[in-house]
Amino acid sequence: MALFKKKEPDMVERADGLTDYDVYVMSKKEKIIYIVFAAVVIFAVGMLFYHNVILALLLSLFAFKFPKIRRGQIIAKRKRELNLQFKDLLYSLSSSMTAGRSLEMAFKDALRDMSVIYPNPQTPIMVETAYIVRRLEMNEIVEDAIMQFAERAHLDDISSFADIVKICKRTGGNLIEVIRSTSSMIGDKIETKNEIETTITAKKFESRVLTVVPIFMVAVLSFSSPDYMAPVFNTVVGAIAMTVAIILFVIAFFISEKIMDIEV
Repeated sequence: MALFKKKEPDMVERADGLTDYDVYVMSKKEKIIYIVFAAVVIFAVGMLFYHNVILALLLSLFAFKFPKIRRGQIIAKRKRELNLQFKDLLYSLSSSMTAGRSLEMAFKDALRDMSVIYPNPQTPIMVETAYIVRRLEMNEIVEDAIMQFAERAHLDDISSFADIVKICKRTGGNLIEVIRSTSSMIGDKIETKNEIETTITAKKFESRVLTVVPIFMVAVLSFSSPDYMAPVFNTVVGAIAMTVAIILFVIAFFISEKIMDIEV
C-alpha cells in the first residue's frame, strides 16, 4: 500500500493517517472563506486606489492566491509550536534517563509527565509521544519510531535528535550523557530562537503599521482633498502610478517579512 496518496497537485495526505507537518490540506470551506475575505479587502483597497469598480475587481482576482499564502502561514505556525513542545519532551526524557530509566521507559514517563503541561491529548507532541509509546509496546525499535517522527516533522532539531539516538544505539555510546547534553543544546537553541522572535515582535508590528500607513494616507487625502487627488483617479498616468505604488507596497511587505524570518 502506498504511503502517500495524491489529493491535489500541490499537496499530499499520508495514507497511514499520521500528520505530515509540511502539509496542510485546506478544506473547501476554508478556501472559500479565505478567498472571500481576501477579495473583500483587496477590492476595498482597489476602490481606494483607483476609484474604479472594474480595476478593483481585476485586482481582487489576486484573492485566489491567498489560500496558498495562508496555508504556508499555518504550516509554519504548526511547526513552530511543535518545536517548542519538543523542547519539553527533551527535558522530560533527560530527567527520566538521569534517574536511571531506559530511553523506552523514559518515553512512557514523558507521556505521563507532559499530560500536566499539555492536558489536551490532541496537542501535537502528546499525539506523537503516545504514538511512539504504542510502537514501543508493539516491540518496535525506539530509534525507528523517533526517525519516523522526524521524517514527518521536517524540523532540524528533531532530525538531529533522531540521528543522535540512532548512532548511539548502533555504536553503544553513553546514551544517557548524550541525551542530556543534546537536550540541553537543542533546548538552548530553541530558547534563543524564542528570544529573537520576542525581540523582533515589535519590529514586525512596526512593519505592518508602515504597510497600512500609505493606505491610510490615500484614504485621508481622497476624502479631505478630492480635487487634489482627482488627476490620480481620472487619468491613465494616475492609474499607472497607483499600480506601481501597490506593487511597491507588496514587495516591501514580503521583503520585511523575509528579513525578520531569522533562522537559528
